[in-house]
Amino acid sequence: MTKTVFAAAVATLLAAGAASAQTAPAPAQDHANHAAGHHAAHPTIDSTIEALVADPATKAVLDKHLPGIDRHPAYAQFKGMTLRQVAPFSQGNITDAKIAAIDTDLKAIPAA
Repeated sequence: MTKTVFAAAVATLLAAGAASAQTAPAPAQDHANHAAGHHAAHPTIDSTIEALVADPATKAVLDKHLPGIDRHPAYAQFKGMTLRQVAPFSQGNITDAKIAAIDTDLKAIPAA
């Protein structure tokens, strides 16, 4: 997938997020990206999107700020990236301010 096509796919992330969150079930998630030995800790802003989606508490934060991210048509292409890595391809939809807000909410989640 070229950078331009990927950028266009990610650019629709927020615009299509609410619509894609309607009825489609979330795909099964791979828990391989969870850090070994840190079962009580939640993923952080520096974790991959896939790891954030795999944890129910952090997925709720993503759903608040980026509804339907795990059902986006290009999810398979960007799930192994962090939000900061995807941001440059989002045509301004994933901003530093949005990342900061997500980070604040992630840090507010109590450890299990």
